[in-house]
Amino acid sequence: MGYYPIFIELSGRPCVVIGGGAVAERKVEGLLAEGASVTVLSPALSPRLEALAREGRISHSARAYAPGDLAGYELAFVATDNAGANAAVAREGRERGVWVNAADDPANCDFILPAVLRRGELVVAVATGGASPALSRAIRDEPEAYFTEDYAELSRIVAEVRRELRESGRVPDAETWRAALDGDLRRLIADGRREEAKARLLWRLRAGVCA
Repeated sequence: MGYYPIFIELSGRPCVVIGGGAVAERKVEGLLAEGASVTVLSPALSPRLEALAREGRISHSARAYAPGDLAGYELAFVATDNAGANAAVAREGRERGVWVNAADDPANCDFILPAVLRRGELVVAVATGGASPALSRAIRDEPEAYFTEDYAELSRIVAEVRRELRESGRVPDAETWRAALDGDLRRLIADGRREEAKARLLWRLRAGVCA
């Protein structure tokens, strides 16, 4: 199986999660964090999912999956131990053009979910093509010490600088960016010298553009 890595804009998009246990809970939390519109289809819910339903943050249909339930959704997540349900949802998804992810069942997946490390807007994703989610998670843990919380601030500064440069009509090339994003910049951020770091980055990029 060949998987092409992409990031999908989910804000406001209708997604359905089939299942109401711990795995479904993790799927729901991830979808809500990205602003998706989430419906959970399950006879019973975990306490956390019950709370989300009471708060109106998710919709809940208290029944098992039945053919036709994917109508109107853009993504479907199956989080049950039922292999038959996985296959049925996958079939319907292909008929309707709805992408399906079935937990721990790559044969019934149109897409898989990587292990993710987040530092603000910086996202580091690791996947093994569905062969071993445990290995993905283990590898994802390795760079955690390197990508400290300072990288969240770095990503915010870079976004601000990029926006300011674009507004002024300056577009540094990849090599200029690479040279400007050096260890000295990260040390300034680690020391809490945000404005100095931003000014230095702007200066380096402008100098590179003008060179």
